[in-house]
Amino acid sequence: MNAKGCLSLDDPRFAERAAGVRLLGIDFDGVMTDNSVYVFEDGREAVRCSRLEGYGLRRLIAAGAEPVIVSTEANGVVAARARKLNIACIQDVPDKVAAMEALLRERALHWRDAGFIGNDVNDLAVLQRVGLPVVVADAHECVCIDGVFRTARRGGEGAVRELCDAIAAVKETQ
Repeated sequence: MNAKGCLSLDDPRFAERAAGVRLLGIDFDGVMTDNSVYVFEDGREAVRCSRLEGYGLRRLIAAGAEPVIVSTEANGVVAARARKLNIACIQDVPDKVAAMEALLRERALHWRDAGFIGNDVNDLAVLQRVGLPVVVADAHECVCIDGVFRTARRGGEGAVRELCDAIAAVKETQ
């Protein structure tokens, strides 16, 4: 167990929960990015992402779980990154619980079949519902509550890859 009650991905409870994951919701800012934004004079924005994520996402898909970016941001960089990774993306989401419920309903899944990786207060309600709640190493302390797992890697530095590899490893042994 690490800071504030969060559990590490090597905790035995992780494997129990990861085994059933069929849908993984992924926050974008602070999870797939390092939470920095570069703002140009003309208002355009750029973010920094890790190239490690691609192989992990493909491994996750091959293991039978679908990744989906779920972002409150309405920004072209989110869609561009999702296209590059060839994964689904929904953005401009004011209510992540409602968005995840819709995704689960469309796939005839339940909350216990879902995981979510986030980093801040707007992810808390989803993290409290999914079967596998995960935050990145540098997540805000408000989301590191009892029962939530925490990656060793920070957002934008391979945290999504770490989680995808860990879920896939569990599923590949089933």
